[in-house]
Amino acid sequence: PAPPFWVAKAVAPPGNGPAADCLSEFRVDGEGYAPNGDVRAGVSSSVVARPAENAATLHLAICASLCNDATLAYDEKTRRFEKIGESTEAALRALAEKIGLPGADADPASLAALRPAERATYCASYWDAQFRRVASLEFSRDRKMMSVLATRKGQAFLFTKGAPEQVLERCVSALTADGGAAEPMTNKARDALRTRLASFARGSLRVLALAMKPVPSKKRVVDASDERDMTFLGLVGVMDPPRPEAARAVSLCRAAGIRVIMVTGDNKATAEAVARAVGLGEDVAPRGSHPSTRYGEVRDARDAPADATDLSLLARKMTADAADAGLPMTGVMFPPGVSFRGAEFDAMDDAARQDAVRSMAVFSRVEPQHKSTLVQLLKKQQHVVAMTGDGVNDAPALKRADIGVAMGSGTAVAKHASDMVLADDNFASIVAAVAEGRAIYDNTKQFIRYMVSSNIGEVVCIFVAAALGMPETLSPIQLLWVNLVTDGLPATALGFNKPDADIMRRRPRRPDDSIVDAWLFVRYMVVGLYVGFATVGAFAWWFTSYESGPNLTWAQLTSFQKCEYSCEVFNRKVNRNPSTMSLSVLCVVEMFNALNALSENGSLFVHHPWSNNWLTGAIAVSMALHCLILYVPWLADTFAVAPLSLAEWRAVIGFSAPVIFVDEVLKLITRKHGDRLRAALRKGVSLGRRADLLPRARSSAKQGL
Repeated sequence: PAPPFWVAKAVAPPGNGPAADCLSEFRVDGEGYAPNGDVRAGVSSSVVARPAENAATLHLAICASLCNDATLAYDEKTRRFEKIGESTEAALRALAEKIGLPGADADPASLAALRPAERATYCASYWDAQFRRVASLEFSRDRKMMSVLATRKGQAFLFTKGAPEQVLERCVSALTADGGAAEPMTNKARDALRTRLASFARGSLRVLALAMKPVPSKKRVVDASDERDMTFLGLVGVMDPPRPEAARAVSLCRAAGIRVIMVTGDNKATAEAVARAVGLGEDVAPRGSHPSTRYGEVRDARDAPADATDLSLLARKMTADAADAGLPMTGVMFPPGVSFRGAEFDAMDDAARQDAVRSMAVFSRVEPQHKSTLVQLLKKQQHVVAMTGDGVNDAPALKRADIGVAMGSGTAVAKHASDMVLADDNFASIVAAVAEGRAIYDNTKQFIRYMVSSNIGEVVCIFVAAALGMPETLSPIQLLWVNLVTDGLPATALGFNKPDADIMRRRPRRPDDSIVDAWLFVRYMVVGLYVGFATVGAFAWWFTSYESGPNLTWAQLTSFQKCEYSCEVFNRKVNRNPSTMSLSVLCVVEMFNALNALSENGSLFVHHPWSNNWLTGAIAVSMALHCLILYVPWLADTFAVAPLSLAEWRAVIGFSAPVIFVDEVLKLITRKHGDRLRAALRKGVSLGRRADLLPRARSSAKQGL
């Protein structure tokens, strides 16, 4: 597992050597919040047997433990060490536990012998007993640091942790790793620390600086003016890599037309490194001209992909050269106009902010008000905004966003202000929820499509028969049977349709789009008209073309009231076969229509019937029920139907199956020309009064993804 901590500490400068020689570096092994792990020294990576015997490392552990509000705990069920409190503070707790204690307890073997539940807080409990915490100055966004006043044996000390840039400015000395003495902070050491800070940040490490200073023993309160003239203890780089699934989630968002902006309190270089690791910024066109940076570490044109340009190779070379020289990567790793700091954003006028928001991918060193401002600007640009947050200060932005998403590990205030709570704190879960929401929306449309087109067919059937002067094709009880029994099961089963393969490759729909647009309603009408005409056609076929039927002429059928042939043949009580044909065609054609509803635009040859076993089962049950009323005598009498012969069943299939071809043609037209057809129909509707065919989706973003 990757080491979660890198620690660099300032020491006294050894003469006129390189600036990097001013630093001692330690790597701390381990994973998660477990308090076990080796401390390794320098480039050699040799294990430090007793790290707490080193004065500088010991003071670093004391500061990390005391200037902390988090706690570690051992979960007996999962057999894992868990955090209680903020993640970064819990990581510092784990660091202090790994460094250990001085004296007899400094032996790592002694600590390893403890029970896990006791080991989780052993060192923290020791330092809490040694130092009495008197007062604290909580972290604030303007200071970017936290301080604790503690006393021990009549002496008082101020321990501080915070953003390296802020802490380093307030330090006048540094604790040496060799003798444990505080030496003046030279410009050489300060430059070396800034260089190492940039290096840590480029490595995606979350970096904190720790410092301390003695204060008067009678001091009982602490304020911001005390955070000066301190002794620098060291830099702590916490490795908090993105989850393995984060990069794929960002890629899915990009394909789905969802823009992702990373908003963080980390410094700009760290934020850009993390963003680069998950692929953020690749889908944003930066302002101005800047070489593309999408081809990894390509130093030689011969190693570049075939589509790499001279500018992209130049950008890679700039990035590599800057890394080799130890220079900050901001402006090289990310083009201008893609990554911004909160201070840079504050210095912009309104027009510049609007421009920045259009291309922004990374927003670092933010204050709480920046989140609210970002939401407001994005909404002005007609975006549907989902904002995540976990702290009390995030509540206004969560409330203002179209969708506020609170972290499961966040505060109660953030959860109450949000619309949903992310239990696992995983961005990929949000993306999965978007895909699930799109699938539910699609299945709802397919349910509506099936029911509307089927009911249009029933209306057309009754209307056409009456308009042509033909006898009634269906009785009221037969229509009720179709609507309540035969249609109900397949319609319900459509809710279990599998998502289309391209569901996360579609553009987001507009929040004000109606559920059924004009072109979709045209499709409903075409299918419904076919269902109606097929039902009437089967009825007429039995009278005019069936070899065992009366073989009437069209004129005799449409003037049945004159009884030119025989009145008995039109008597529903005597001759049930014609209405049975109509009822059977209506049932079977709606079963085929249910198969069409497996996907709105996907072909049935791609979305096979067995992709939804619930639907195939519902169709089988519906057809079994239909056959039951045909072939059980007392049910046949109830519904005024008669058993069908094999020839009649062939005709039923012949009239019903073409509905699949009709819908396949409509789907093909939609796939090739759907956008143009919708635009044309929308333009035509907008010339008059806008009238949605079905109620619109809610205009909030909860329906907009």
